[in-house]
Amino acid sequence: MKSIYKLLMAITLLLSVTLTNAQSKNNVTESVKINGNCGMCKKTIETAANNKTANLTWDVDSKIATVTYDSKKTTLDEILKRVANVGYDNEKFTAPTTAYNKLPGCCQYDREPATETDK
Repeated sequence: MKSIYKLLMAITLLLSVTLTNAQSKNNVTESVKINGNCGMCKKTIETAANNKTANLTWDVDSKIATVTYDSKKTTLDEILKRVANVGYDNEKFTAPTTAYNKLPGCCQYDREPATETDK
């Protein structure tokens, strides 16, 4: 009975390691600049970006985000669009003016004047 239990535990452990390794083969890590000012910005940016297929960590001081994502399930563009849609300009996308204007005063960073396509 003990040997069957040990065998099942070994199989479970082996499968866990195999599945974890398979998931990490598709992971890509990139750094991108995202505008923002404070800890509230950090929370909003990270909440907008993070899900089961992506993990973003934003540094308040450098304004650089480290993004790790499963390239089979999402793209950097999709992640950065979500960030822009909550009000934060980044390297690839400008936030809609309406989203930027809804940010708290401490989160409204200096930005380039809006163009007609941003409104």
